[in-house]
Amino acid sequence: MKIALINENSQKKKNAFILEVLEKVAKKYGHEVFNYGVSEEKNANINYVGAGVLTGILLNSEAVDFVITGCSSGEGVLISANAMPNVYCGYVSDAVDAKLFAKINGGNAISIPFGKYFGTGSEFLLESIFEALFSTTFKEGYPLERKEIQDNQRKQLEDIKYSSQIGMTEILEEVDKDFLYDIIHNDYFEENFFYYSKDDNVSELLKDLCDAKSDYNY
Repeated sequence: MKIALINENSQKKKNAFILEVLEKVAKKYGHEVFNYGVSEEKNANINYVGAGVLTGILLNSEAVDFVITGCSSGEGVLISANAMPNVYCGYVSDAVDAKLFAKINGGNAISIPFGKYFGTGSEFLLESIFEALFSTTFKEGYPLERKEIQDNQRKQLEDIKYSSQIGMTEILEEVDKDFLYDIIHNDYFEENFFYYSKDDNVSELLKDLCDAKSDYNY
């Protein structure tokens, strides 16, 4: 599984720390991590709205299979990410949240409050979240006797989301292009996204934006 880490501007100084813990657990389960988040080394400008949009871009293009995201409270990115089509993002603040999200909701993204509970020993909290998440069989139901009910509820949500939201390409066509350019204009995004993306329409739209801005020395 390809997993993206996306933290926004306010958590820039924590990026390396979060990445280290995430990679430690993800590699144990054979997953590959991609650091799309704002970091000290990367010239990127992603606010919490942008983190949600980027989550939508990566998941809808199948450039990644799962997204670990978050902001100071975890709430802003959660709202933004769930506004995107085909994104099912859960709020996760501890291992119990992670375990239940995987078993019951079986979504494709989680939002963590990176600004809360982060002090001495916070690496153990993060590690327990990732361990609970990656060691769990998604959509297996909890308790087991409610699996069929929970499967039906997920299908209901998918149907509502499909009928109430426009596609990712349509969103990107309408969104402010300066805002969008801030999210994607960095070497890491361009080197990785365009290689792994399976959606030609999204890739072409974003490539054209990058080229157009570069032509004008934006």
